[in-house]
Amino acid sequence: MIFEKKEMLEKLKKELEILDQGGYEASTYKPYRMPRVFRDSVSCPNVGLEIKIEPCAHCFLMEFVPVEHRDKENACHYIPLNEQGDTVASLDQPGNETAVQEALRSWLQETIARLAEQESSREAEESRQALGGRGRVN
Repeated sequence: MIFEKKEMLEKLKKELEILDQGGYEASTYKPYRMPRVFRDSVSCPNVGLEIKIEPCAHCFLMEFVPVEHRDKENACHYIPLNEQGDTVASLDQPGNETAVQEALRSWLQETIARLAEQESSREAEESRQALGGRGRVN
């Protein structure tokens, strides 16, 4: 599937907001079960479902998953979050929740900034093309 950068940008911003508001911390209702990064988020087309109905290929996060990991269960857990190649899958160990959240937060912030810059450049180019040379000062 092809996703618009603007749509991905809005979803990543929402993901960061969820993270910043403690969305990946243990619930007072289910303290024994930590929320699954991305899978228990509004980003996931299967949020709230124990059994996936929609394939991961229908999720915008697949744009960030390396090709060799796209066929894995919870493929979004294989998105490289930093230069060391850490992923949710590699960091997700009991007691390591803070490291997962910090790496995720950094990745989200960097990815949002990069996509916002790309979207801004695209919009500026479209605006220049729409003017077709009009509005220039000679």
